[in-house]
Amino acid sequence: MFFLQRFKKLTDLYRNSLYLCRCNSNKSRNTIKDKLKNGPGLKEFIVASSEITKPSGLDPPKIPYLTNYPQIAETRKVFFDVYGCQMNLNDTEIVWSILKKNGFQKTEVEEEADIFLVMTCAIREGAESKIWYRLDHLRGFKRRRALSKYRQKPVKIGILGCMAERLKEKLIEKEKAVDVVAGPDSYRDLPRLLALTDSGQTAVNVLLSLDETYADVMPVSLNENKVSAFVSIMRGCDNMCTYCIVPFTRGRERSRPVTSLVEEVRYLAERGVREVTLLGQNVNSYRDVTQQSGTSETQLAKGFKTVYKTKKGGLRFADLLDKISAIDPEIRIRFTAAHPKDFPDEVLEVISERPNICKLLHLPAQSGSSAVLERMRRGYTREAYLDLVDRVKQKIPGVGLSTDMICGFCGETEQEFQETLSLMEIVDYNVAFLFPYSMREKTTAYRRYKDDVPEEVKKDRHNRMLELYRKKCQALNEAEIGSTHLVLVEGSLKKTSQIIGRNEFYLRVVFDQAEILAEDNGRRSVKPGDYVAVKITGARSSVLRGVPLYHTSISQFYREVSWGERSCLKQI
Repeated sequence: MFFLQRFKKLTDLYRNSLYLCRCNSNKSRNTIKDKLKNGPGLKEFIVASSEITKPSGLDPPKIPYLTNYPQIAETRKVFFDVYGCQMNLNDTEIVWSILKKNGFQKTEVEEEADIFLVMTCAIREGAESKIWYRLDHLRGFKRRRALSKYRQKPVKIGILGCMAERLKEKLIEKEKAVDVVAGPDSYRDLPRLLALTDSGQTAVNVLLSLDETYADVMPVSLNENKVSAFVSIMRGCDNMCTYCIVPFTRGRERSRPVTSLVEEVRYLAERGVREVTLLGQNVNSYRDVTQQSGTSETQLAKGFKTVYKTKKGGLRFADLLDKISAIDPEIRIRFTAAHPKDFPDEVLEVISERPNICKLLHLPAQSGSSAVLERMRRGYTREAYLDLVDRVKQKIPGVGLSTDMICGFCGETEQEFQETLSLMEIVDYNVAFLFPYSMREKTTAYRRYKDDVPEEVKKDRHNRMLELYRKKCQALNEAEIGSTHLVLVEGSLKKTSQIIGRNEFYLRVVFDQAEILAEDNGRRSVKPGDYVAVKITGARSSVLRGVPLYHTSISQFYREVSWGERSCLKQI
């Protein structure tokens, strides 16, 4: 009431001044106008009002929608739970960058945490089951905290990522303990959402975006001493495979500008990162539309097709690989995941020409049966896929291959599954990710097909795939005994003093610590971030063992080695 009275009084004064202006002569009117023009404004009125003594017992109001409001964070400590793919790990680093900028702290000790943020995956049922179990634990933790002496800081639980978008209603209705639900495109909104929970309400933002790429957010690593890093180059997917939930949880494809990616990789290089993995749901369909490159159209691999219209213009994946790999020739470049259709010859040529682009290509087949591939709407046949494999091996001698395989998809017969096994026999995969099919709501398969392969059959087929894969890997790895691999050292094994690193095909290589020849002809021990030439002396299906020979670099190691010999330089 007091403010209203004061405002009315000021308004009356202003009106009286205008009345005097109209009544006086032109000279007097001009004089009064000048005085009004130079007189007090709205700012002065507000300042004057703020000098009034505040009534006792009242605190200034909290305004949760102001992101820079100093009381939002209040030294709240965040604990991250990360499930799923490498993309989720990168998303967590983006989330931490946003929260850190807004005054939050991070902890790795549950008892210290005030906020638990669970980065979820919705691709397979198994991943979701783990998250439900974790939520049961957090619900109990939240209840115990409410009864403890720390109850003045109640625990908040946030669900982030794909599962948040897919099961938003279920999370809110069933999981009463959940305070925040945020989809993959709403991480910028997390400070506001967390502030809203202080009033006891559940905060939700699962809106998908057509342009959000977080291009201006520099991810903050959860592990400050790591030698490798993930860089997200695009988000979403347009392929619309019938079994896949990604287009419905992460939206349409959109790519980050090349300039922001070059800047981020250069930033990582300056801080000692020795390996960068480019991430996306379908990295090789990358298209930077902020920079047009004539009227070039999307070039698909021979024999492949897609459900969407041909896209024109923009810088493509081959352009990005060219620019990223040129930043520092001593930084390894990897990329995942990819789609076989987007491997035209220009991409293969860039990979072949650059020593620091790892020669491990991800070619997810998903099935070896043309009939199953058609039901999956993959856009190729078994024959087209095998033709692509042959062309890749011809363009990049010594190339390694990785894949994804699904068994038990809707209507899969034993004969169709046998075709998958035969494809694995023909193609020597160095790395494979094998899964039994699990039906997901919202997908085309959910609407069109019936999940009619019994669970025990899926489990049996999955075991048979794993058995064949391990046998093939054992043979491939044993063939490397006696050869020398370039290994990037990651650290040491927890239970022993042995050193662990990865070769070009992302296989783990283990060897004993030793002082070996350095670039300056001296000798020194091995530390994380070093490139070391290692002679392979033993092999298992998932790990190689060896003896360290000397410190080296990418350019030095491959200087006199032909591409066909680069992964297996024999010691004479």
